[in-house]
Amino acid sequence: MLQNFVSEAGRIRYFVFDLLCHKGGDLTSLPLIERRKALATLKFQNEWVKIAYYFEASSDSLLRAAREQQLEGIVGKLWDSRYEAGKRSGAWIKHRLNLGQEFVVGGYTPGPHGLDAIIVGYYRGKDLIYVARTRNGFVPASRRRVSSELPRPCVHLLA
Repeated sequence: MLQNFVSEAGRIRYFVFDLLCHKGGDLTSLPLIERRKALATLKFQNEWVKIAYYFEASSDSLLRAAREQQLEGIVGKLWDSRYEAGKRSGAWIKHRLNLGQEFVVGGYTPGPHGLDAIIVGYYRGKDLIYVARTRNGFVPASRRRVSSELPRPCVHLLA
């Protein structure tokens, strides 16, 4: 929505790569390979939902193939890794091939159309580093739509 891809929504696919709970049971303590086996048993009714494939190969081979296909990068995961919510244990790594930077939306500033700008940063280790306040990519309609999904700001008056 931020990049005005609403007209392309019919081409969007959702790829599932992990299964954290199944039939009411918590699977997060199981190794990734076991969670993937459980995931493989699922059948999705919607053609837009797919199970992401995985490959067992050397990192050099995967990176070469990703570059040839002009992909964003690869994600490597240890087969015996447990799911650890909110932790960066090193069991999963992401190797980006493009020169882009991932940002975290840390806040926003309100404006006449609901949203004026978003405040973004990135993680350096455990520290969230401020980068910028940006208004790029928003038109009044998308500002109103995004704003309707955000929590209302808290205003504190100083005496």
